[in-house]
Amino acid sequence: MISRGLSIPTIQETGTEGVPAAAILVKSTMLAKLTTVLFVSLLVLVVPILSFNTAQRLRTQSIPRLALYLSAVISQWFLAVLCLVVVRFTSRGLLAGSLGLIPLAEFIRWGSLVAAASLAGLGVVILLENKGLMPEESDLVYLLIPESPQEKLWAVLILAPTAAFCEELVYRGFLLTQLSQWSHSIFWGWIVSSIAFGLAHAYQGWSGMTRAALLGALLAYPFVRLGNLYPSMLAHGLIDAVALAWLGPLMARRIQPPPT
Repeated sequence: MISRGLSIPTIQETGTEGVPAAAILVKSTMLAKLTTVLFVSLLVLVVPILSFNTAQRLRTQSIPRLALYLSAVISQWFLAVLCLVVVRFTSRGLLAGSLGLIPLAEFIRWGSLVAAASLAGLGVVILLENKGLMPEESDLVYLLIPESPQEKLWAVLILAPTAAFCEELVYRGFLLTQLSQWSHSIFWGWIVSSIAFGLAHAYQGWSGMTRAALLGALLAYPFVRLGNLYPSMLAHGLIDAVALAWLGPLMARRIQPPPT
């Protein structure tokens, strides 16, 4: 199960300086709840706004692709570390088991199945776009597709693994679990966290946001089924690596480079 209650011990002694321990507990609990609410708000509201602003900035500025990759890596690790800090000081049990060991065969089976299903769906999207049956990608997607060998190495060896670990930890491990606790429903936690994940990709336009939301929902399935993040991380890394190194150039055939 991914829904876990926050266990708070009952304390009846008085703390130092004559302050009742119960009052200290109430204050710390309120602070923990406020911190959690603020971090959830950051993911659901602030990150999409920043993503949208990034899209506007990219339309007016010429930024080297490797600089974009580096910026993405830094921002993702910042969110991941902040997530771990929030969990550490608010609800230590929230991620309990999510990063535990699972059988290797289960890890490979679920990760590869989800990756294969996602890549097959992405292949269908590309085919429909090439036939003019779906809206074309945002021109900003072109900026993310690696061209040189150095860019491809960055995308496959650094960007994809970073996104796999950090985004799964934050959006599936933390956000899905937290929203499921608040709503007492894994279904609604699943839906809202997937939508938030899609909105975080606002820089890719409506088609990119929709695709990311659907991908987020699919990546959540192994986590909901197994209670472990590693299969989802494996699938996410494989999807991003293949999409950036191979499927991305196929998508770029219908995208003209932005004016310089």
